[in-house]
Amino acid sequence: MKEAYRDRYGSPDVVQVRDVPKPEPGEGEVLVRVRAASVNRADLDGLGPKPGFLRPFLGMRAPRDHRMGWDVAGEVESIGPGATRFKPGDAVFADLASHGGGSFAEFVAKPEKAFEPIPAGLSFEEASSLPHSAILALQGLRTRKGRTVQPGEKVLVVGASGNVGPFAVQIAKDLGAEVTAVCRTAKMDFVRSLGVDDVIDYQQADYTRSGRKWDWILDTDLRHSVFANRQVLRAGGRFISLGGDTGGILQGIVVGPLSSLFSDRWTGLMLWWKPFNRPDVDR
Repeated sequence: MKEAYRDRYGSPDVVQVRDVPKPEPGEGEVLVRVRAASVNRADLDGLGPKPGFLRPFLGMRAPRDHRMGWDVAGEVESIGPGATRFKPGDAVFADLASHGGGSFAEFVAKPEKAFEPIPAGLSFEEASSLPHSAILALQGLRTRKGRTVQPGEKVLVVGASGNVGPFAVQIAKDLGAEVTAVCRTAKMDFVRSLGVDDVIDYQQADYTRSGRKWDWILDTDLRHSVFANRQVLRAGGRFISLGGDTGGILQGIVVGPLSSLFSDRWTGLMLWWKPFNRPDVDR
């Protein structure tokens, strides 16, 4: 079979396609024929890698694992010994972040617990876009203690036109929030089509200097400092970042929570991510 791989860090140009043996499902595994696999920001960041401090975990000079791809949707081809949840022909999807990745291939063999049935009415392409980004969006609109966006609250989604942002916009609207989106000029019409109440073009305006305030800010890739974001939070507000460069990550892990200790406003990095968490998949 064919699979995408990279043997060094760099731009997307380092990605190649190679022929490898078709995998066989092991104990408790299923073999899935891949019908669709979406590309996430996380896949692109992994090429860098971004942030740089991940190199000791991923490989200092080159990636230890050459496989690529997290999101997958396809059909069960065969089942391994002890696998009972699915049968050949079942349509399934998954986020393979916790199972070694490798969805950019013609087949994947993974534990059956990694997969869930594709809901009726969803195409493989649609299903493959959900596992990573939609779950991140849902969890990013909920605190570690379970507080979530309330009807009537003002929500700002920064990076509303990428992978996570469009889901965050739609989920926040479903929760009854008044949603403002931040994106670049070329994406404004697309973001408006998602049902936002307002759009800020970051190429023309800086939301941290707008004089406006929000109850909840979800930033998919920290571009402004934690302190700048605190300035535009309303009393009791929450600022949650999903990523950024090394400096942004450190701000989210250290500076944000420390600055929240004696405040009713919380700022920081979302550290409660549970990949493909079944209750959230159901939601």
